[in-house]
Amino acid sequence: MNFEKEKHHFKGDETGLDKEKYVIETFLFESQIDPEDAALHLCQEHSTAQWKRVDVDEDFRPQHAAKLLSLEVLETKDTPAFPAPFHTGPKFHTCRARIANPHINFGAKLPNLLTVVCGEGVFYSPGITAIKLLDLDFPDAYLDQFEGPQFGVRGVRDLLQIYDRPIFLGVVKPNIGLDPGSFSELAYQSWLGGLDAPKDDEMLADVGYSTLEKRTALLGKLRRKAEQETGEKKMYIANITDEVDRIEALHDMAVANGINAVMLNGWAIGLSACRSLRKKAKVPLVAHFDFIAAFTRVPYFGMSVALSTKLQRLAGFDIILFPGLSARMQTTKEEMMSNVKACLEPMGKIKPSLPVPGGSDWAGNLDKMYDIMGSVDFGMVPGRGVFNHPMGPKAGARSFRQAWEAIQKKIPVKEYANSHEELKTAFEAFEEC
Repeated sequence: MNFEKEKHHFKGDETGLDKEKYVIETFLFESQIDPEDAALHLCQEHSTAQWKRVDVDEDFRPQHAAKLLSLEVLETKDTPAFPAPFHTGPKFHTCRARIANPHINFGAKLPNLLTVVCGEGVFYSPGITAIKLLDLDFPDAYLDQFEGPQFGVRGVRDLLQIYDRPIFLGVVKPNIGLDPGSFSELAYQSWLGGLDAPKDDEMLADVGYSTLEKRTALLGKLRRKAEQETGEKKMYIANITDEVDRIEALHDMAVANGINAVMLNGWAIGLSACRSLRKKAKVPLVAHFDFIAAFTRVPYFGMSVALSTKLQRLAGFDIILFPGLSARMQTTKEEMMSNVKACLEPMGKIKPSLPVPGGSDWAGNLDKMYDIMGSVDFGMVPGRGVFNHPMGPKAGARSFRQAWEAIQKKIPVKEYANSHEELKTAFEAFEEC
């Protein structure tokens, strides 16, 4: 097959494109062959790699071929990003390409979409030595077939009756090893101090020493007790991650026990399983950023972390956790804000999800996060910042409320700490960490 004669079939003109029929892919790739040839091979390999039957007068490319809309060569160098025996050069071209792929090829099905945009045809395309999927732009005709978040930002706020500040979540610590009674008491104390929604750690689910049934039964009762004592709505986020055939039953059990939000390690169990639960869920779904680093952190390979967030939103998560700005998370401000954008930007009929940057948060960095976010539509998810507070989790939660009071009163948070013991102790304990 003479590719040189056929490659024009994989070129597209954006001005004349019926965009409702296509998902627009943005790739960053490195090529050891002519960049345009590499991009056109990429179009062919993950759409109509063979476009007709032998001895039949037909051509499936007009309807089914992916089409290159634009190509930009960013850099040419002598060495590849990932040296390997079959990466021979002599030159390696770093490129950005926009490709229109007809969604008739895969439909509104997350496994099929991922098979196309992150599958064999992409990562084994001729001449490409490294590739990363940066973004997918979906037309309304495609988005209309998805449910998206059931509650979204507004729905979560309605459940908690909080409209004028960030939502304060928290990871109960110690995260592993506690019996249900000791664990639930820590969550209860954090509610009393002002935390809105303590949660299970992503590694704590239904385990022998702390079964989900026992833990949620206690937490459901204590949540209602905390609401009566504080006069505030409260939430508990139970981790129901498990084998796929158990997830719906665990959701039903947790809800019956009074739990009003559940968490899934979405990429570990698969986004299709998450979407399936979304169709039946009675409470908000929370996504943890497990497993994401394995295919987002390497330059020139995998997918962008913002796209992973966008796909979780598409699957139906109401609250999405992702890496925050602490040194431990090794995340830039730009990367974090790309996740925020993926949660909140207009996306057809799909509701916005509450963005929750996470990692080593404490009361003293609330003002920084608020300044960066530029609005109250985000969540904080401290662990040790509440549950390792020297005065206990009630004081740890209270330190966050005091930090927000300082922000509202336009008083520097550290100055406000001088007259507020819980916040002052937080600075003493965590400022140098």
